[in-house]
Amino acid sequence: MIRHFFITLICSLLTVITIVAQTPVSKNPMKLVIAGMSHGHIVFILNREPKKDFILAGVYEPNKELALSLSKKFGFSKDLIYDNMEKMFDKVKPEAVVAFGSVYDHLKVIEAAAPRGIHVMVEKPLATTVAQAERMKYLANKHNIKLLTDYETSWYPSIASAFNMIREQKYVGNIKKIIVNAGHQGPKEIGCDPYFLEWLTDPKKNGAGALFDFGCYGANLATAIMKNHEPLSVTAITRQYKPQNYPLVDDDATIIINYPGTNCIIQASWNWTFNRKDIEIYGDSGYIIAADNYNMRMKNNRNTPEKHIITNAAESGVYEDPFSYFHDVICGVISPSPYSLYSLENNVLTVKILEAALKSAREQKTVVFPNNLQ
Repeated sequence: MIRHFFITLICSLLTVITIVAQTPVSKNPMKLVIAGMSHGHIVFILNREPKKDFILAGVYEPNKELALSLSKKFGFSKDLIYDNMEKMFDKVKPEAVVAFGSVYDHLKVIEAAAPRGIHVMVEKPLATTVAQAERMKYLANKHNIKLLTDYETSWYPSIASAFNMIREQKYVGNIKKIIVNAGHQGPKEIGCDPYFLEWLTDPKKNGAGALFDFGCYGANLATAIMKNHEPLSVTAITRQYKPQNYPLVDDDATIIINYPGTNCIIQASWNWTFNRKDIEIYGDSGYIIAADNYNMRMKNNRNTPEKHIITNAAESGVYEDPFSYFHDVICGVISPSPYSLYSLENNVLTVKILEAALKSAREQKTVVFPNNLQ
């Protein structure tokens, strides 16, 4: 209780959020540490513009070569590097940790951080298995910490605007179909480094290939739109178009999530000819398409042309910086709903959908969710 009181006190003094590499620019920035650095998204935190919310107080990475390389590239002190996560936590006593290792290793971070009262944000998805996800949920609730999952699409003003229209304006009416397209040319093809590729293409450390890496975006978005209602069933087909590059995992997945009255189709791939993350939402009175992070198309009257708009963070109310969001959640400035894209409730169900999709693809049959079995 005392720890959480002081965290809240610190938060009340801060109005802005981001990371400072070594020297705090405010009297009371939160201590933030990094657990694992092999995820390519590590640049999101190390390349962040200095603000007044966080100070980088420690970095855990068992691969010393990688840690030193990133230290040189991004200019943080070698003295911040630890090869033992628990030792770092105990010495630094941080308020928050962000996990940038393999998805499989997320559980290890929560197991070490939660009993110490350290709040955690992991990169997407939350876990590789439902068992892991449930264990994380148990630990977060037991030790009263915030546990968030970060998705790039959670920062998109276009998606936030689409959600606002669905929730407040009923623009599309009753939702009938959701289509999410996510992926790129492939991690090797776009030049992911060997540290990232080592676990990203490992079925244990990543859960699967494109099915988990990009299927998670669609499952996360659909779960939020459907207000965390469990689907009736999940059907998935996976492919290996490039077994020479990805011999152990799929590189293409099509997932159908079946809800009462609604279907979500997710096309996740390491075989797109370009990078894409977009969503189409169709209802009985119109549609909304978030074509990228800012551009939207919509129509809900047969006698009017399709509208094209460019949205922004101010209009949509979205946090474009996930670490700012993390900071404000810890501070109690905002309290995410269970339907939030970052929320633990959403992301445990997201992992359930992904695990069902993996089972469906392996067994070549539809997986019915337990609550819907007769």
